[in-house]
Amino acid sequence: MELRHLEHFVAVADRRHFTRAAEDLSISQSGLSASIRALERELRAQLFVRHTRSVELTEAGRALLAECRRTLTSAAAARDAVAAVQGLLRGRLSVGVEQCIGVVDVPDLLAAFRTAHPGVEVALRQAGSVGLLQDVHAGHLDLALVSSAGEPVVGVTLTALRTEPILLVCHPEHPLAERSHVTPEDLDCETFVGFDPSWGARTIVDAALAAAGVRHRVELEVNDVHTLLELVGHGLGVALVPAPIAAKPVARVARVAVHGAAAGPWQVSVATPATGPSVAAKALLEMLPA
Repeated sequence: MELRHLEHFVAVADRRHFTRAAEDLSISQSGLSASIRALERELRAQLFVRHTRSVELTEAGRALLAECRRTLTSAAAARDAVAAVQGLLRGRLSVGVEQCIGVVDVPDLLAAFRTAHPGVEVALRQAGSVGLLQDVHAGHLDLALVSSAGEPVVGVTLTALRTEPILLVCHPEHPLAERSHVTPEDLDCETFVGFDPSWGARTIVDAALAAAGVRHRVELEVNDVHTLLELVGHGLGVALVPAPIAAKPVARVARVAVHGAAAGPWQVSVATPATGPSVAAKALLEMLPA
């Protein structure tokens, strides 16, 4: 079983399409098809169900995919380790980050890393923390800056960087705006502006309000910090957000402390595979602010 066969298999599995996968790999479609057939012959199993315009993984293919990703990640780590012994740092570093993480200046960090290690190709993906944690576990990302309540995640090591409280933001003329603090029970009948469920802040608030028996009625769901604050500023709902997001300078927004479970914590962490970070990831981790 050759690594290139596994790489070809993962490319087709991700793209669900032979032509697009072949383009990504810069090989001919016939060559890619031959590679997959060779792998299927060796494993004595059909890995894909071919349709006219797409392909789907079979049960055997799904079982193989997770192991393939781990094998390819280990192979890349082995190459990086040899390069490190030779005094080189090369290869690829895949980084994930949730929007407005606040603790790390990501552009500044990546620029410094590229200057220090020009032989490493850096890829960045911005997404919600839920998906980023899954991608770290699956081997798609070498590390990710995520937000969570700090609870353990299977297959992932979380290294905490900072913890912040959750605050209520609302229009200055909202009845709760003059309060010194609110509790989850005070929010039981409110209409919320909220982030997509993939965001760490959303999962924290959902869980905290549910534990308090309060429904998190998110009628305006967004995937952008500034849009959320603008909607709140127009009186279209209230929101529970981490303090760094609440602190952004936006007109017509009041900020109120939250007591009880809904206050957080909102923890910013670096997520790396439980098997340990790659050589390039270790180099980036060393550049993070203390």
